[in-house]
Amino acid sequence: MYVISVKDLTKEYRMGEHIVRALRGVSLDIEPGQFVAVTGPSGSGKSTFMHIAGCLDRPSSGQYFLDGKDVSKLPKDELARVRNEKIGFVFQGFNLLTRTTALDNVELPLLYRAKNGFKTAERHKRAIAALDSVGLGQRHHHMPNQLSGGQQQRVAIARALVNEPSLILADEPTGNLDTRTSIEVMGIFQRLNKERGITVLLITHEMDIAEYGTRLIRFRDGRVVSDQPILHRRNAADELAALPPPEPDVIAAPQPAADQTAAH
Repeated sequence: MYVISVKDLTKEYRMGEHIVRALRGVSLDIEPGQFVAVTGPSGSGKSTFMHIAGCLDRPSSGQYFLDGKDVSKLPKDELARVRNEKIGFVFQGFNLLTRTTALDNVELPLLYRAKNGFKTAERHKRAIAALDSVGLGQRHHHMPNQLSGGQQQRVAIARALVNEPSLILADEPTGNLDTRTSIEVMGIFQRLNKERGITVLLITHEMDIAEYGTRLIRFRDGRVVSDQPILHRRNAADELAALPPPEPDVIAAPQPAADQTAAH
């Protein structure tokens, strides 16, 4: 069974009197455990495909099977449940709540579970484990403005992991990061893909970032124009080992608990 399987997917938007055809009959399959990079120029359809794959939008026609279930025509509340339980999202802009600690940000998806909700202790346990898995064991109670850009993206990745999804969707996850931090973030994705078998769908316009994946799909004018394995894959762990040691982080100390409560 495929994690993602789309058949003759189309998406049209009406812009005044004009119809924009963002996707024009896209068909592809993604197997469990693949690390797929999707690239293409602006307007190629890659972002529209990501929104549909992430159950953030529905196609105009065609079918989308997620873990074997046709989700292409589900109502909005069902799509929201599928998003929460099966997909972890990582975006370019981090999308963290600015007045909430790293721990509370990571716990957030657990609060939205419609059924089988987690008690406070279990939410804390899962969020701490997720933060520890991305190297933020000492940053649980820091606010986003007390973290570097790379650390904020790690919090976002931990938040994506906390519901133990089968699929992570990463939309330009290194767009706001410097070179070293970008390599570190891609190293986390490679490790999660290899060690946990999580399927990663990466949307990027940067070919050097796409080369951390195992498969490259190119979009143009709403269609898939090429789909091939990445033969010379970049290895983030090796690249980091070859770089000079990083400068120590300079961040503020976490606020006292009373201040954090007041901030809410």
